[in-house]
Amino acid sequence: MRKASIVFCALTLSVGAFAQQAKDDFKKDRLMSAGNYWAYPGPQKAQMPAPKGYKPFYISHYGRHGSRYLIGTKDYDTTYFTLAKADSLGKLTPLGKATMGKLKLIREEAMLRDGELTQRGAEQHKGIARRMYQNFPEVFAGRTTIDAKSTTVIRCILSMENALQQLLLLNPQLIVKHDASMHDMYYMNQTDDSLRARKMRGAAKDAYLAFAKKHEMHDRVMNSLFNDAEYWKNNINANEFNRMLIKVANNVQSTELRHKLQLLDLFTVDELYENWLVGNARWYIMYGPSPLNGGTQPYSQRNLLRNIITQADSCIKLASPGATLRYGHDTMVMPLVCLLNLNQNGRQIADLEQLAPQNWLDYKIFPMASNLQFVFYRKNAADKDVLFKVMLNENEATLPLKAVSGPYYRWSDFRDFYLKKIDAYKE
Repeated sequence: MRKASIVFCALTLSVGAFAQQAKDDFKKDRLMSAGNYWAYPGPQKAQMPAPKGYKPFYISHYGRHGSRYLIGTKDYDTTYFTLAKADSLGKLTPLGKATMGKLKLIREEAMLRDGELTQRGAEQHKGIARRMYQNFPEVFAGRTTIDAKSTTVIRCILSMENALQQLLLLNPQLIVKHDASMHDMYYMNQTDDSLRARKMRGAAKDAYLAFAKKHEMHDRVMNSLFNDAEYWKNNINANEFNRMLIKVANNVQSTELRHKLQLLDLFTVDELYENWLVGNARWYIMYGPSPLNGGTQPYSQRNLLRNIITQADSCIKLASPGATLRYGHDTMVMPLVCLLNLNQNGRQIADLEQLAPQNWLDYKIFPMASNLQFVFYRKNAADKDVLFKVMLNENEATLPLKAVSGPYYRWSDFRDFYLKKIDAYKE
């Protein structure tokens, strides 16, 4: 009995500590509460050396565009004009008036820049490309070929071009091919109507709405902005307004206005955490492995995974294959991570309240400019025992396969395992 109690207590303490990771992260840096709007943080840890004698020779990559302005004008307009109307009626506090002034500046800077790449987004991709070159110089040596593709969305095209410019500055001899065409959208930005129809309905929708309702927290903020509680309760959808305001506040970090103003100090860590919980759950249901809708949403990226495999199979036959670079969206990166079960992010968690305690954290998976890099190694061009590792956001990641050493796996094991997995999926 005593041993069982000790084990139970240890597990309880472990889960309790685990549950606090997101909130603790936000206490250290509340910008993380932005979830998929978190500006790219860069690599967080050093890389492990490859097995003796192995050198990098090819990289296959898929990356999200860099930091951008919000898509559409609704969030900018609703937050600003809601406060402007209240101000015209004398319903704002001094803090409300100051917030309205900041929202005016934010809205004006974003005017006609619907979803466009920001300067910070461009710099993120230059940095990723520079570190890729510095970490794996053998891949980019001499007159090797870089084959780059983007979705047809301008922020992705510009992300690609900024990365390629950086690589050419480092090695002007590179042979660069770059394209953005509907021809490649079947894997670069796949739309699966069947899976999309099952995203948020039935049990999944009911569970999400109940979860979102439970985690509403906006009264304090509303009372700090408006001097009349009856006014905001009767005239404003407070939960929706609060959600939009946090979204606008979080996205300031992606723009140059971050050097002049910020809005996140409107909120406590607890308020940001509760808001993040709801967004995290939505992403898990809509694009992750949630059993509430069948656990199949990650298969939306089966064409992308097959392309990565077939392209790699072709490239590793070459003496100097260079790199295959792809630039797209978070709605590809996140489900691909789950399809691979990278860092165990493919786990099926039925209870939405357990997502945070079990360390399923969106901001760790797909911040702005998030990326996957498959780095291939061999001893020489004739070596058939090809190894590789996967890096998520430039940090070495784990796969549900037997490793050769540390984060290094056999390509043949990966190829066989995942081709069987996607081949077995029935649409």
